[in-house]
Amino acid sequence: MRTHHLKWLIVGILIISTAPLCAQRQQQNVAKLNADARNVVGTIANDKAKTQTYCQILDLASQLAQAAQEKDRKKAKTLVERMDQLQKQLVEFVALSNIVKQVDLNSPDGREIALIIQSLDQSCPD
Repeated sequence: MRTHHLKWLIVGILIISTAPLCAQRQQQNVAKLNADARNVVGTIANDKAKTQTYCQILDLASQLAQAAQEKDRKKAKTLVERMDQLQKQLVEFVALSNIVKQVDLNSPDGREIALIIQSLDQSCPD
């Protein structure tokens, strides 16, 4: 069962796992980021294999959050490795992560972009 807060925790974990630690958020042209998010989400949503991979990454992220809560480092390491493999298969996921890194998710524009990305979650089984 996924809750609203758990999904945001998962998004945070995914961003951290794909972002360099020293990266600074830069507020870029929000209209371009919005359009880019829509394009990438559309690309994933219109391809069954990409959608399945996206859903697998979300599921692994959920399992990772659980492993972190249980302080199970071995399981967490295995899950991170599997997520990395899937992210390499789904370059669009990395593109989404890069978009999210460039916008303040607490701003109205950032929340709009987050909703665009979150719309993919409807394609995933609960």
